Amino acid sequence: MAAEGTTKKMIATQEEMVENRVPIAYRDQCAHLLIPLNKCRQAEMYLPWKCGNERHVYEKCEYELVMERMLLMQKIREKEAQIQQGLAIPLIPKTAGA
Repeated sequence: MAAEGTTKKMIATQEEMVENRVPIAYRDQCAHLLIPLNKCRQAEMYLPWKCGNERHVYEKCEYELVMERMLLMQKIREKEAQIQQGLAIPLIPKTAGA
């Protein structure tokens, strides 16, 4: 089941997240990546140079979620601007050739 406003599906179940003690604030569509990251962190005693691959994959997932929400919000603002016949302030600037 995907959350409203996103195309990513929830992979980790509530039971898995509770069992692995994922904080409620982090129970999003990337929680399935946070579980192995936290296990790696505990195994490596939270050394900052360890678990780099797991951290990168998790942070990329979070970044993609944020960008998806920003694009959705921009579309909503553009629709509202069309309705009001005003100008909307774009969240993401349009690049040449894109």
